[in-house]
Amino acid sequence: MQGRRISGLVAMASAIAMFSAILGISAFAQAGRTARPTPRFPDGTPILGPIAGETGHWDGGGSMASEVGAVEGTGGKLPTNLSFAQIPFQPWARALFDHRRQNLEKDDPHARCIPNGGIRQFQTPFGLEIVQVPQANRIYILSGGGNHTFRIIFMDGRPHPEGDFVNPTYFGHSVGHWEGDTLVIDTVGYNERFWFARSGYPHTEQMHLTERISRPDFNTLRYEATIDDPGAYTRPWTGGFIKQWNSSTDLEEYFCTDNNKDATKLVGQ
Repeated sequence: MQGRRISGLVAMASAIAMFSAILGISAFAQAGRTARPTPRFPDGTPILGPIAGETGHWDGGGSMASEVGAVEGTGGKLPTNLSFAQIPFQPWARALFDHRRQNLEKDDPHARCIPNGGIRQFQTPFGLEIVQVPQANRIYILSGGGNHTFRIIFMDGRPHPEGDFVNPTYFGHSVGHWEGDTLVIDTVGYNERFWFARSGYPHTEQMHLTERISRPDFNTLRYEATIDDPGAYTRPWTGGFIKQWNSSTDLEEYFCTDNNKDATKLVGQ
């Protein structure tokens, strides 16, 4: 009897261990591993990139769940009440979005080495790095994939250009400020030559993007974006995702044009 009981306990322990392995939960994590705290500059501002003496970057990739209207990253999506059917598309934008999905996104400009502006910069394969330069009042977001592009966030309080001074670009004109531990980025001046999110949501040159980025602990980046584009949507809407820190390597050199071997035969992704 005692032998059967021991045998049963062993079997139960084995089943729990196997189930934990399937879920990717280590015994260490189950024991309540404490995450490293958010790194900070001497003035208390969160560091959004690697710290001195260490390497690392934020993992790339991420896609849109088929039924959920929030862009999704490698660490999961943030809560949203929007499904694809509930996103406030204007009729033409909804028709174009459906066309892109029905055609397996084969017309995605990313596959033809076009820079990824907006939310898409945070979804590009091979990761990204955020570099803060306080003495220059700028933050740089460096893309590991695509064309190895970079984006500038001006932190000096300057306004957006207006009128004839607006030159629509892939990354637009971005100004930022801190709200507590959250970096808030306000961007206008986009062109229409890219998909601003991986799932192919349409946008126009009227798009106004507000991004909120925070690092609640060392290994986690929380990203949330509000899209306000009266040319494509009937009202603003918000989505977001979580990205994970990769401490194994720095960004590697990668150029899309060196690896884009046969773009003319693309049929989907």
